[in-house]
Formats: sequence, C-alpha cells, structure tokens
Amino acid sequence: MSIFSRISIGGLTMAATAFAAFSVAAAQTLEAPVDPGAPSEFEAPVDPGAPTEFEAPVEPDAQMEPDATVEPDTTVAPAAPAAPQRITNPVAEFAGIDKITGRIITFDVYIDETVQFGALQVTPRICYSRPQTEEPKTDSFVEVDEITLDRKIRRIFTGWMFAESPGLNAVEHAVYDVWLKGCKQKSQVPAPDAAKTN
Repeated sequence: MSIFSRISIGGLTMAATAFAAFSVAAAQTLEAPVDPGAPSEFEAPVDPGAPTEFEAPVEPDAQMEPDATVEPDTTVAPAAPAAPQRITNPVAEFAGIDKITGRIITFDVYIDETVQFGALQVTPRICYSRPQTEEPKTDSFVEVDEITLDRKIRRIFTGWMFAESPGLNAVEHAVYDVWLKGCKQKSQVPAPDAAKTN
C-alpha cells in the first residue's frame, strides 16, 4: 500500500471519529426538555401591564391633546425642461429644379402668398424654425397646385416640408420638383402688400 493511501485512510478514520462525537453532542442538546412558559434566551420576560417601548404611559385623568396641524410641503419641485421654442417666420425659401433644362432656382415666398414656378403654384401657410442655440429644425406647411394643359388647377400636394430632410416630403412632378430650403425673417423680394401699393 502506498504512503498516499495510508494517509487517506488515516484521515478518514479521524474524520469519522470526530463526526461521531459531534452527533452524540447534538443529540443530547436536542433532547433537553423545554418549558413552554419560560422565556427563551432570545426573549426578555414581558409584563402584560407594562407599556411597550413604542407606547408612552398614559394617565387616566390626563387630557388628550389634539394632533398638531401638519403643514403642507412647501418645497418646490424642479421645473420641467422648457419645450423647444419655435420661431414663426414671414418668409419661406424654396428651391426648385426644372428637369428639362437642369436649372435649379431658389425663390422666396411670403406666408399665404402664391408664387408660380413653371407649371406649379406654391403657397406656404406657416414656416417654423428654431433658435441658433438649439438643434436646427425648419418646417413649413405648404400647398402646391399644378396648372394642367387644359388650364385647370389641380392640388398635388398639401403637407409639411422639412428643410433638414428635403427628400422626405418634396414635391415630385414630371417636369418640376420643389423642396423647402429654409425660413427667413426678411427677404430682398418685396412683400405682396408693398408690391400692390407701388
């Protein structure tokens, strides 16, 4: 038999002896009689008439005071972040392409004014932008009509155009395309009212 085997067997014998001694001690502890009325080592004896640690003793003749008025919490909640500010502009700037000639033209249109670009009539109803300190977002609600060959006007587009995404809602026509470039506070083109007075 090798040395390794002898040490293992000896170690097992010592462990078995220790286990047997522990089992006898545990059995004696479990068999000890328990008095149900006696307090355990974790409980303090309790007098039924004594106040608990959460109750203050009350005298029978003492008058009860009314509860103190609770003041409402006057702390101010943190203000919600302000909604992004939109700037209403009087002028919308558009770009249009004539697919036959390949020319791209930029033109300004005042709000509620109708400008003709080729066979299309463009009428912006509102044009919003954001301050320079905020993320750019420029949009305009636009109506676009087409003048057909028999001189009738047909609505081909009503909706929002977005300058940051010109391909999202651009007007695509067989000959002319129109999209929003931006919104302006001023334009070199005279306003429609000024043009009528001159």
